[in-house]
Amino acid sequence: MMRNSGFLRSLGGVAIVAILIAAAFFTSDRWMTMFSSPESESQAADTAPQVEEPKVLKLSPQARKNLGLVAKPARTQTYWRTIQVPGEIVDRPGRSDRGVTSPAVGVVSEVHAFPGDTVRPGERLFTLKLFSEYLQNTQKELFSSTKETQLVREQLERLRPLADKRAIPRTQIIELENQLRRLAAVIQSHRQDLLTRGLNPQQIDSVSNGQFVSTVEVVAPPRVKVSEKLVSIQQASFLDGNDSDEGFAFEVQELNAELGQQVQAGQLLITLANHSSLYLEGHAFKREAPYLERAAQNSWNIAVEFAEDDPQGWPQLEQSFEIRYLSNSIDEASRTFDFFVPLANQSRSYEKNGETFVVWRFRPGQRVRLHVPVEVLSDVLVLPSAAIVREGPEAYVFQQNGDLFNRIPVQVLHEDRVNIVLANDGSVTPGLYLAQGAAASLNRVLKAQAASGMRADVHVHADGTVHASH
Repeated sequence: MMRNSGFLRSLGGVAIVAILIAAAFFTSDRWMTMFSSPESESQAADTAPQVEEPKVLKLSPQARKNLGLVAKPARTQTYWRTIQVPGEIVDRPGRSDRGVTSPAVGVVSEVHAFPGDTVRPGERLFTLKLFSEYLQNTQKELFSSTKETQLVREQLERLRPLADKRAIPRTQIIELENQLRRLAAVIQSHRQDLLTRGLNPQQIDSVSNGQFVSTVEVVAPPRVKVSEKLVSIQQASFLDGNDSDEGFAFEVQELNAELGQQVQAGQLLITLANHSSLYLEGHAFKREAPYLERAAQNSWNIAVEFAEDDPQGWPQLEQSFEIRYLSNSIDEASRTFDFFVPLANQSRSYEKNGETFVVWRFRPGQRVRLHVPVEVLSDVLVLPSAAIVREGPEAYVFQQNGDLFNRIPVQVLHEDRVNIVLANDGSVTPGLYLAQGAAASLNRVLKAQAASGMRADVHVHADGTVHASH
């Protein structure tokens, strides 16, 4: 009996210990807080995640000036989506360069124009000493026909009174008159031949009187008139750009003959240039051909960026650029095809040592970037490309309200190197002031202010209370 009572006491003690352990386990969240320190509670509070992502930042006036920040009201507008095509300025065939050839066989005895010189139509370029047997014979035939015409006319004057008195047959007078008409035709052909050989009318009259020409002056040709209306030259100085030869001038580009050189009839002597009318030559890929064809058919204006161009000191460009024609062949090396846009050049001149020199604003070989319109976007918002910042798929702009800038998510419809086009979907209300640049810098400042722990859209009053911005 004594042995059973001891066993029961041992079993009761174990049960009490088990009950105490179970009670401690189920009430641990209550009594553990009694031993936790205040430092651990503050650390747990500091590491709690932020509930709301910051959207507003604050900038001082000095900071806005340092960023060069400008805000403008958002306005809906119509925007042309474009494709960018590289190109260059080239000479316009038949307009820019002009070759001058020798009218006959001869030797260059004088050179009057050199590379860089400016010459007007009719001014001397070369003096040639003639060695042409054909030209000498033509002069001799002209002189002989002229003298024979004088003799026939004198004979007619003597015989016409006798024919009136029926002393001689009337047919003799008719034969002399026919002979005069034949001689006149021969003289006219010889004079025209000498004109094409470079002789002027005064020299031809001298040949008719027996004073043969042994030298010929090669002069600058007249301005070529074409059916298409000539574009005017925007200039400062004597190049006035009208359709007359007055004020029009060539620049000597290349000298193709030297002093003392014997030249043949038709040989190139000099190359003249006038860059008043040029082409913008674009180089596009075949897949872009439908866009270019549509732009050419509809006469859409093309925006042009000129590389290495300083507009200061030049008149403002007052011309529209339209595609004139598309090339129907593809370059084998670059696999591109060309299209051409007319360009009216600008020029100015200066005097040095009594000579006039011309400076052109646009020159062959200069690089350009052509923006060809392909699609119109209506009722959209257009901002500079620097006014947007991206974070993954999200795009943001910043609305200014005094010193505060609010970050707003937007939808991008189109973006190029210069502009960005936003959908007018209600995210940005037209009329609100939007930052026109430095969006990436504003986004960095926003994140820095958020990391500091103080929201930019709140302020502290003198009594210590904190309020949202108002």
